[in-house]
Amino acid sequence: MKLHCHKLGEGPNVLLAFHGIGQDGISCFDSFEKNLGDHYTIYAFDLFFHGKSKSLDKQLISKEYWSECIHEFLDKNNILHFDVAGFSMGGRFALATLEAFPERIENVFLIAPDGISEHPLYNLASRFQPARWLFRHSMQRPETFLRTAGYLQKAGLVHKSLFRFTQQLLDTPQKRQTIYNSWTGFRKLKFDIPALYQTAVQNDIRIFLFTGKYDKLLKPAHVKKLAEMLPPNRYIVLNCGHTQMVEQACLQMCALIK
Repeated sequence: MKLHCHKLGEGPNVLLAFHGIGQDGISCFDSFEKNLGDHYTIYAFDLFFHGKSKSLDKQLISKEYWSECIHEFLDKNNILHFDVAGFSMGGRFALATLEAFPERIENVFLIAPDGISEHPLYNLASRFQPARWLFRHSMQRPETFLRTAGYLQKAGLVHKSLFRFTQQLLDTPQKRQTIYNSWTGFRKLKFDIPALYQTAVQNDIRIFLFTGKYDKLLKPAHVKKLAEMLPPNRYIVLNCGHTQMVEQACLQMCALIK
């Protein structure tokens, strides 16, 4: 397999779970095993450039390539039907899986997901070659970037929790390389959200969207396109910030799947 995954829980249902940037499958979804392990057998993947998954010679992940990877995994493990969960960056992979296998999915849990819309900074840094060069340079020598972010935080233009989160993401060369590889390597995973939602409706797929009231990384405007299409009981605002999202969403999922 091109992707490494961790098998958690022993439930009769299957959940494919995709973690956030800078994480791996088991560290992100350990709370799922504790709270959902009787309902689900959870396959928590290490996404490309993370954990034990193999690095790629071609560092650009297309939807077609992702579909091949998941198809190979499903065949190898004799999985016909499954649910999907994606946190933060993993939201892109949850959406790509939904798009590729709608006839085999019943529930999709999107937790502070990336991929609903794209921040202009992400577009600039990942889609244009000169900007990618500048982005790579800033990851190799992050002092100026972090110093500027510190000034913005002191001026009240950047929230202190977001500044701390950024510092933690960039505090080693390995982490910075992971950020660069992920931002640039996953840029092909873009979605027509209204069309994808119609696909979900046509296949009786329930999408649950979780955001955090105190999440400074994912603003409500970033998921508004999808949130406005969902029934009110499937858009859930949790009383937490970004780093507590997975654990808090897991507790809500326990009630939703009963």
